[in-house]
Amino acid sequence: MPLGRSLSMTSLNGLPQCEDEDLPVEDLLLFEISWEVTNKVGGIYTVIQTKAKTTADEWGENYFLIGPYFEQNVKTQVEFSEPPNPAVKKAMDTMKSQGCQVFFGRWLIEGSPYVLLFDIGSAAWNLDKWKGEFWEVSNIGIPFHDREANDAVIFGSLTAWFLKELSCQFDDKPNIIAHFHEWQAGVGLILSRSRKLPVATIFTTHATLLGRYLCAASLDFYNNLDQFDIDKEAGERQIYHRYCMERASVHCAHVFTTVSQITATEAEHMLKKSPDVVTPNGLNIKKFSAMHEFQNLHSMYKARIQEFIRGHFYGHLDFDLDKTLFFFIAGRYEFSNKGADMFLEALSRLNFLLRVHKTDVTVVVFFIMPAKTNNFNVETLKGQAVRKQLWDTAQSVKEKFGRKLYNALLKGEIPDLNKILDRDDISIMKRAIFSTQRHSLPPVTTHNMIDDSNDPILNTIRRIGLFNNRTDRVKVILHPEFLSSTSPLLPLDYEEFVRGCHLGVFPSYYEPWGYTPAECTVMGIPSVTTNLSGFGCFMQEHVADPEAYGIYIVDRRFRSPDESCNQLTHFLYSFCQQNRRQRIIQRNRTERLSDLLDWKYLGRYYMHARHLALSRTFPDKFEMERSAPPKTEGFRYPRPSSVPPSPSASQHSSPHHSEAEDEDEDERYDEDEEAERDRQNIKSPFSMGALPQGKKKQHGEYRN
Repeated sequence: MPLGRSLSMTSLNGLPQCEDEDLPVEDLLLFEISWEVTNKVGGIYTVIQTKAKTTADEWGENYFLIGPYFEQNVKTQVEFSEPPNPAVKKAMDTMKSQGCQVFFGRWLIEGSPYVLLFDIGSAAWNLDKWKGEFWEVSNIGIPFHDREANDAVIFGSLTAWFLKELSCQFDDKPNIIAHFHEWQAGVGLILSRSRKLPVATIFTTHATLLGRYLCAASLDFYNNLDQFDIDKEAGERQIYHRYCMERASVHCAHVFTTVSQITATEAEHMLKKSPDVVTPNGLNIKKFSAMHEFQNLHSMYKARIQEFIRGHFYGHLDFDLDKTLFFFIAGRYEFSNKGADMFLEALSRLNFLLRVHKTDVTVVVFFIMPAKTNNFNVETLKGQAVRKQLWDTAQSVKEKFGRKLYNALLKGEIPDLNKILDRDDISIMKRAIFSTQRHSLPPVTTHNMIDDSNDPILNTIRRIGLFNNRTDRVKVILHPEFLSSTSPLLPLDYEEFVRGCHLGVFPSYYEPWGYTPAECTVMGIPSVTTNLSGFGCFMQEHVADPEAYGIYIVDRRFRSPDESCNQLTHFLYSFCQQNRRQRIIQRNRTERLSDLLDWKYLGRYYMHARHLALSRTFPDKFEMERSAPPKTEGFRYPRPSSVPPSPSASQHSSPHHSEAEDEDEDERYDEDEEAERDRQNIKSPFSMGALPQGKKKQHGEYRN
């Protein structure tokens, strides 16, 4: 329900109560400021885009996003219009009259929020003046060669200018909440506070600058958080000015938030401040909702991946595709931070276990991590061409065979199967078989890598010897490009590919949140994560037995790398031991966890941060109870009553066990009963009932 129409407090989900009866609370305006509004750079774009509908439903016409103007992005994403709010229009007109280009419209995503975009180039002539002003208020100098930091100064100065023009129209009444994301937007926050604007400010860090750099350097980051000389480390990496911008934003904000508990611990040491609120990242579950069809979608897209495998491994297809599992890792090519190093080592150990136990299960592992390439690998393209040629040959022989069989049956005869295929048919089939012969191993990469000899994934594959030999039970395919439905090799979009796989593996060392395992979860695909990722910590907190729900959490914080790798190997091997029935049960459970990741529930934390900012900025106007932080009681999944589909519980002392045992175990599983119990554990985040007449709900009264 839009904020402007919900002033009665009867259905505001805990909206702050203003004590000044003359203040029109419906005129509260919410601005979210980020460099990634309509501009996809990383994961913050996903956060803002998916959260937009929930926030727009809460704030209605009073919700605005502020970002930079890039013509190539705006052409396809924004529908321009005039601002319906006269105060916003007047502030924009004032800036335009002084030479700044400001654009307004609706962002064409779900929720269609209003966006306000500043053309950085049109205001670049003010850079030296604004850098001087920033130095005067913060003593932070910005080097001329750091274009990204210079753009941040321009963007922040324009944001602060706009907020000043807007707040001047409200006669110092508390009408504005400004939520800044990451250090690129932080300059606007610092300037707003230094100019004492009547604006409630929130700053969210999605990952600390220095933390990402230190983890990439392969340091033992989390066990030495209190040992780092922060200023020295930032200076050596030539990001001291950026670090200062981030830290100043954190300390200037009325409310500081971060996306996970692990990042909160990091921020406490790197930025010298603990977050006021942890705001977990969610997804718009409706986008991924496939009702009960997600199991059918898995089968359909798995068949498409199997077609690719038939071509890629032609001549070496001596394994049963019906007993083949597809694992994958995807994301930025950060070899250590994303855990690709540990994953490869675990695959080497898994390959050994599967061979020793003589299992008939084969694992094909995809690495979807973009890198610099020349083009498709010729051998890979040839494989798909050979597959298609074999398919055409088989279809031709099948049609000829079918016609002869049909004619014989019409005559009431049983055809002689020795004569139904003539010599030409046999020759065609023999030629087809000869065409599948190859004298090289199936390639481990689908593209020609530009710097093949220095590529960390390929070098590790060479070291551990996973070259797709016939005897290997683990096969590896590096796809150094984002997936696309128009690809001649693997014509699937990322979502379709994920649905067709059996397990996503993301053993990250540095992952403030982790959208990849979250996306797997809402699509009903089990995944591996770690207790150093925000997603992993969140699941540990809210799910009593994550493994039973298809969320494997590797301990990378309190174990040595070798112990963590053994644990990951154990998870992968136990997953390979599950039968098809157990995997189906596990996917059902995994998909049910999607409610935990819905912005409908996780939006409560952002709501709380806004309420806290108002009460701190305008204490005489807004009141907040001390017990205000959102509670998660009744917001937890218990361990399922049927034990077998839990990977840890379904292991057997030997890889061979009786089918009777499986039937016994399956009888204990009741899908409807478990689903109903899980639904009861996700309760409405707030009491939505009308309040008794005369009683007003104070800000911060949360009920689960």
